[in-house]
Amino acid sequence: MEHERFIARRRARFDGIDGKVNIPYGTALTCQDGFLMHKNQRVCAVGSQNGMDCFVQDDDGNGTLRGELVGNIQRCLERRDADYQTRWNRVWASALCRKYRRPESEDYWLWARAFFDAPIFDLQAIAALVQ
Repeated sequence: MEHERFIARRRARFDGIDGKVNIPYGTALTCQDGFLMHKNQRVCAVGSQNGMDCFVQDDDGNGTLRGELVGNIQRCLERRDADYQTRWNRVWASALCRKYRRPESEDYWLWARAFFDAPIFDLQAIAALVQ
């Protein structure tokens, strides 16, 4: 299923397909032919790194919460404290997390686009896992 509505989960400031982009947090975007659109301009491809770094789907009206959960999960996993490896071990062992992992790399974890568009329930479960 292709999602139609997206929101900026953080400020998006980069060189977009149709020019420079400076989109504030919470701004609504649409998807057209695989591209995120803002003010009738192509911003980036949905599956691009910019697309994943800055935008989440909002078809269900939960884009703000989805963006917060994604950001919290990423921050928890980046935190280099005494529990760093323990959190990552739980992620690698989790069938739910593996469902949202890009398969290209066997030894490095990268979230797939599906993670950024995941149902709230799944993101809440992953957030609880990495706390």
